[in-house]
Amino acid sequence: QVQLVESGGGLVQAGGSLRLSCGASGRSVSLNVMGWYRQAPGKERELVAIITRDTNTNYGDSVKGRFTISRDNAKNTVYLQMNSLKPEDTAVYVCYAQGGWNYREYWGHGTQVTVSS
Repeated sequence: QVQLVESGGGLVQAGGSLRLSCGASGRSVSLNVMGWYRQAPGKERELVAIITRDTNTNYGDSVKGRFTISRDNAKNTVYLQMNSLKPEDTAVYVCYAQGGWNYREYWGHGTQVTVSS
């Protein structure tokens, strides 16, 4: 089993920045994809950004140009640098990973990001 543990959430004013981290631990599995989704109250979960093992990336439209995803394969860790934050970025940010021979998906418990206006 793989456990994903997020850190770095918090409260920030609009225009500010935060950096999220997510480390994978547990059973040794090659994680092909790592990334972040978010869910705001009353809304569906949406893609923030994902990154493959060879660093191909994909971003949700609402964060393009403001957020940057990166990963450290040696540490099984993915990062999300969030700049120019807006109140509408307020959500629980959940770490995601996919890997192994069966492309199993893993989810973290989430970290709250709150952007005040």
